[in-house]
Amino acid sequence: METVLRGLSPEACLIYLDDIIIVGRGFEEHLSNLRKVLEKLKQANLKLNPAKCNLFRREVNYLGHIISAEFVRTDPRKVAAVKEWSQPRNVHELRSFLGLCTYYRRFVKGLSLIARPLHRLTEHKRPFVWTEECEVAFTSLKGALTSAPILSYPDPDKQFILDTDASHANVGAVLSQEIDGQEHVIAYWSKCLSKPERNYCVTRKELLAIVKAVENFQLRLRAKIPAPNRPCISHMAFEFQEPRGTDC
Repeated sequence: METVLRGLSPEACLIYLDDIIIVGRGFEEHLSNLRKVLEKLKQANLKLNPAKCNLFRREVNYLGHIISAEFVRTDPRKVAAVKEWSQPRNVHELRSFLGLCTYYRRFVKGLSLIARPLHRLTEHKRPFVWTEECEVAFTSLKGALTSAPILSYPDPDKQFILDTDASHANVGAVLSQEIDGQEHVIAYWSKCLSKPERNYCVTRKELLAIVKAVENFQLRLRAKIPAPNRPCISHMAFEFQEPRGTDC
């Protein structure tokens, strides 16, 4: 599908396999983008199933998300499945649950920290023993997903706020913007530290949190970074990864 719609920018449409979402800042622009997509599909001799098409909507369900002009949130139908998820009985079932959690990670603050006991249970050759710590993590994740916040879209014309934090075993960040005097969350991010990274001093962990957060959010942040300074992001990450010991 990407080959068929080649030449159309993300401002016109977004593609995932055979799912297409067409956007526009107004009716005329949306109609123009819709016409462009239909023309390319016609040229490729592809047909659409009318029953699966939704036209001129203010809000659509797309890849497990509810997307509107103002916000993005989790699909209530997906969240309903989380509420009914029973305690995993083996590694395979646990990985299925963690896979769903990871898919919605941008909605959950500190997801990697909450899920850490469960991730440890999936490690190679580790016996599958469901402990009280695992149950607390499992229940906490279900609660976090079923009460996931509504996230705002980034405004490239406004300043971004990137809050980072580091603990012994995890780093995380929150990307937000101030709109009409209120701070609106755009996305959450978190990561479990590797064994060598856990040996870093506090200063290096805090720096690692900044570097990894910038890498994760770089597509959004690049719009606000002057072109001559953009190579600094990759350069900073590269320099940081050079082995220098654990002392500061």
